[in-house]
Amino acid sequence: MAPQINPSILSADFARLADEARAVEGADWLHVDVMDNHFVPNLTLGVPVVESLARATRTPLDCHLMIEAPDRWAPQYVEAGAGSVTFHAEAAAAPVRLAREIRAKGARASMALKPATPIEPYEDLLPELDMLLIMTVEPGFGGQAFLDIMLPKIRRTRELIKKHGLELWLQVDGGVSATTIERCAEAGADVFVAGSAVYGASDPAEAVRALRTQADAATARASWSCDH
Repeated sequence: MAPQINPSILSADFARLADEARAVEGADWLHVDVMDNHFVPNLTLGVPVVESLARATRTPLDCHLMIEAPDRWAPQYVEAGAGSVTFHAEAAAAPVRLAREIRAKGARASMALKPATPIEPYEDLLPELDMLLIMTVEPGFGGQAFLDIMLPKIRRTRELIKKHGLELWLQVDGGVSATTIERCAEAGADVFVAGSAVYGASDPAEAVRALRTQADAATARASWSCDH
């Protein structure tokens, strides 16, 4: 799979969300951060805004739920128009059941891990998922610095994906920019969430294209990609 770039609207102008979504329609997905001020110390947006965004853009929505009780709420985001829904392993009561419900409703099912959460206990769950998200910052706020200590975790996750022969996307979120995206790609990531690096640029669409070029080049020379 070619690398994918997912701009995060957490870094966009919330007063102009429809325009900001259309400004990056060359992206693969539009990443929508949902925060409840309980699981993380921030409050963003919910189902009604996702419904509006789904009508406003042709780019599919990748909803990242940083919320408590995702087992209850995640299916509503599929119904609101999300094409991919990510729940946190630390918050889900029954992750396998939830992943199957998301898939049954017609969306891609994804699970996220906070920086301190290891991948190894979830190895057996990977076949139930379409994507795994490795957080490369502590979830809750945009604009944080990339945590280099997450690179070995990305590599271990890629090794597990290869071990089981899975067509599982590996997403990274947090501090992804022109200075970090190549390291992430070389470690094994193939889906990149970029907030400030896209919406902080004078031309967000060009920023998406530039990040894609970097990711493509880094993936082409990565050992995991050459062995795939």
